Amino acid sequence: MGIGNVGLVVHPSKPVQASVRTIADYAKGHGLRMVVRESQAARVPDVEAVSDEEFTAQVDGVISLGGDGTMLGAMRLVVARPVPVLGINHGNLGFLVEVQPSHLEDALDQLLREDFTIEPHSCLVTAEPGNAAFNDIVLSRLGRGAVSVDLTVNGQQFGYYKCDALVVATPTGSTAYNYAAGGPVISPSAPAMVVTPVAPMAGVSRPVVLGPNDEVRLHVAEDSAAVGLELDGTEAGRLAPDGVLTAYLRPDAGKVVRLSAGKHASRSRVKLSLLDLPLRPDQLLELIPEQLRQRAPFE
Repeated sequence: MGIGNVGLVVHPSKPVQASVRTIADYAKGHGLRMVVRESQAARVPDVEAVSDEEFTAQVDGVISLGGDGTMLGAMRLVVARPVPVLGINHGNLGFLVEVQPSHLEDALDQLLREDFTIEPHSCLVTAEPGNAAFNDIVLSRLGRGAVSVDLTVNGQQFGYYKCDALVVATPTGSTAYNYAAGGPVISPSAPAMVVTPVAPMAGVSRPVVLGPNDEVRLHVAEDSAAVGLELDGTEAGRLAPDGVLTAYLRPDAGKVVRLSAGKHASRSRVKLSLLDLPLRPDQLLELIPEQLRQRAPFE
């Protein structure tokens, strides 16, 4: 990895200061430079602040402090120049983040020893410059009515959707909104994307799995409700009737650090199974004996 410059991306409100101090002390003791974007300088006032452009151009690796949303934001920041990203879990039931804050210093030692693997991630890229999504692109209705969209793949008409929302997901994002809407879980090793309607009313009612070289074109019909566009859960504008969104899969657009890939995969399978249980994670935790709670993979 050859880390010299470490970029920090922090959750906008979670209490991450203790982890920031641990990283700052470690960086100082090992001759590493630590930087943060100017927009987050108020959250970490003792860290050198640089512009977004400098951040992307200078960092050799990124440490994300938050949950999966923070991790996705960090990956999008460096999508033009992918560098390794390590996630420290200050969120809840995360699939991308791996390290608990209590194990942070050990994780930093592993990073410095380059004792880790890189997990490549594809992303969805839209025709609008700079727009990328590592989880999903969502077309959702704004107000009354239904989202009405025609799907074209590589110039061939596939059909139309009339639904509450339409999700285009990567393998990473297949366990998120796509999964909640009844779409399939796609292996991270599969170069594919999936288009899944949410609460379909007419037209195509089942998920469609597409290949890595397919270009998706979504055309908003004249009778559609107002459509909002989200990238990885972040608002990215609107599509008016007769508006068009095109997207394709870009492989190896992100590099996620895995310190123990096998253990992380096992925990992710447990976390995925928890999503189908009729209990919230905190309610399920109450069923586990106190002495075992610290080892629970969903904490």
